[in-house]
Amino acid sequence: MAILEVLDDNQGKHLSAEQIFLMVKKRRPNIGMATVYRTLELFANLDILHKTSFDAGVFRYEFCDIDRHHHHHVICVECGDIVELEDDLLHPLEKEVEKRGFKVVDHSLIIYGKCPECQ
Repeated sequence: MAILEVLDDNQGKHLSAEQIFLMVKKRRPNIGMATVYRTLELFANLDILHKTSFDAGVFRYEFCDIDRHHHHHVICVECGDIVELEDDLLHPLEKEVEKRGFKVVDHSLIIYGKCPECQ
């Protein structure tokens, strides 16, 4: 429950397992990192959480929202801030790919740049 509370308290942020662990540990000092990893994986498999890899091998988590469509992200290369793009910018491209006989199963778009504060 503490993991869900931490995620709920930090909605709109894309937290890594390590960040979640450190926040949960303040509430539940006896929790282990392996428990956090297993729980996050379970919640992702149950479509409670969406798991995204922004960095090499680092997954970040956010709540799944059934009313929300696929979205993309812009990441600041200086401060690491992550901003969501609500429009599914690749939907037209998916349609073009399907015209060529491919069945699109997923896609991901991450744009890297400098946020207004870091420019």
